[in-house]
Amino acid sequence: MISLNPETITERDNYKILVGSIIPRPIALVTTLSNEGVINAAPFSYFNIVSSNPPLLSVSIQRKAGIQKDTARNAIEKGEFVIHITDENIVTEANETAAELPPEKSELERTNFTLVESERITVPGIREAKIRFECRLEQAIPLGGNDLELGCDLLIGRVVCYHIDETLYHEGRIDALGLNPVARLAGTNYSKLGEQFSIERPK
Repeated sequence: MISLNPETITERDNYKILVGSIIPRPIALVTTLSNEGVINAAPFSYFNIVSSNPPLLSVSIQRKAGIQKDTARNAIEKGEFVIHITDENIVTEANETAAELPPEKSELERTNFTLVESERITVPGIREAKIRFECRLEQAIPLGGNDLELGCDLLIGRVVCYHIDETLYHEGRIDALGLNPVARLAGTNYSKLGEQFSIERPK
């Protein structure tokens, strides 16, 4: 067993160990709206559930040289955003939104995605996603980094509306195979859902 002290290796080496070990990671495709009216879209794999009562989701958005990304800035300024579950049908287009563009440019221009109005917030969603969550910002927590610059913005979003493809929703449950989600591995690698198995919980 190799033992490494995270304080004695580089930030990049820490990153490689983490993203190579904590797999697979679901991918949140997030849309936000800037104060200037530009719709931003970007994928994030530091993403998960926080709570079901109330429904809260987390997205950690890493900063670059301490500079906040457009998604974090827009979500904090507007107080709302939409999270889409990335599935096999949209993953190629979602990957296009990872391009680093200036704030006045929308990543959606690189895609064939169609925008759809949200019901309870002003930020639009992406029609092609099979599941999307309209979120209001519950809390934004700056974290990490060092004395000179912050490392990330942890966004906690409260789901205020679910949008689910009708073919996926059965008696309150989601059809995982029908959703056909993809997950992030390390580097340029992704994974599909793969084989499923069940284990009964202890009583």
